[in-house]
Amino acid sequence: MNIKSLLLGSAAALIAVSGARAADAVVVAEPEPAEYVKICDIYGAGYFYIPGTETCLRIGGYIRYDIGVGDVGSFDGATSADHEVRGDSNDTFYKHARFSLKTWTGQETELGTLKTYTETRFNFQNNNRDSGRFGALNTADNGTVSLNFAWIQLGGLRVGKDESAFDTFIGYAGNVIQDTLVPYGGFDTNVVQYYFDAGNGFSAVVSLEEGSGTETIDSYVPHVVGGVKWTQGWGAVTGVIAYDSNYEEVSGKVRLDVNVNDALSLFVMGGYGSDDNLTDGTWAFPAGGRGFYKPWSGNWAVWGGGTYKFNEKTSFNLQASYDEGKNIGIAANVAYDIVPGLTITAEVDYSRLGDDSVSNWTGISPGHDDAIGGMLRFQRSF
Repeated sequence: MNIKSLLLGSAAALIAVSGARAADAVVVAEPEPAEYVKICDIYGAGYFYIPGTETCLRIGGYIRYDIGVGDVGSFDGATSADHEVRGDSNDTFYKHARFSLKTWTGQETELGTLKTYTETRFNFQNNNRDSGRFGALNTADNGTVSLNFAWIQLGGLRVGKDESAFDTFIGYAGNVIQDTLVPYGGFDTNVVQYYFDAGNGFSAVVSLEEGSGTETIDSYVPHVVGGVKWTQGWGAVTGVIAYDSNYEEVSGKVRLDVNVNDALSLFVMGGYGSDDNLTDGTWAFPAGGRGFYKPWSGNWAVWGGGTYKFNEKTSFNLQASYDEGKNIGIAANVAYDIVPGLTITAEVDYSRLGDDSVSNWTGISPGHDDAIGGMLRFQRSF
């Protein structure tokens, strides 16, 4: 066999082997087109389009942990029966953990923007105090699960579960944790509301409300809230008025917000309400005189305070409150953003009970004139 024949034979063999391998090769299918989530920036940061729809969705919330000591505010001196000595009671910490889940949606329609908002809160805490002579323990366990917000809004019309426009439209009483040492309004309620925004700083609201608890409406006649606001770069002036259909009483609040500069903002809010028919009373107010829209003592009350930002991470917040019943509340805190989304707040609270000696609303147990306490809050918001 010569060289030429050998080369031709080898080439034929290689072609045959290559053809066999080509016949056995795996054909890779073309990948399906991926459908990525699209960012929706029409309504602000954090929204994305729900795949296959024109609805934008945002999911958020916070996880919070509170540690309270002392005898004032929402925890009012946590105590527990002694495990070893029957009949003895010890002061202890008030602890409260919460997970809040929030959702927002938005979609443009021919009738305006269609929006929804929900917030559900899950709580774990101790029960604040033992039950006295029975020596019950101040147990820590799962607390309430509450639906705090669940409303639908199309254009200016809002329906669903909200907080009263008597508070949301005019604003809450400062950036302190315990802003209700002197209370300024009822909160949870079902609503039918209409908002108007002129686009030049003027806005208004009319709200038909149901109330809650013992202040839920007792007929087909709803509570009615109306408000107007003028907002400019320097701040805002707001007024709200509420009609309590259960007692046929009227309450109102006016508020001034001032942005002094980039670091300092101040507010003052005054409330006045009639109470001629507020005589039914509750477990908290056996003497009566308070209602869903006038929870303070007497006819009038005032709240004031502000926020000073030391820098981008640290702020100081203060609120002082007083009513005709001589109830006093003072709350001050320092809030510090450790990292973006994680804030620690240290607050000191003082309260003095006035003429309402039977009332527990201010967080002071009967028989106490003065009370002081503090709270440390850790909150991760997302």
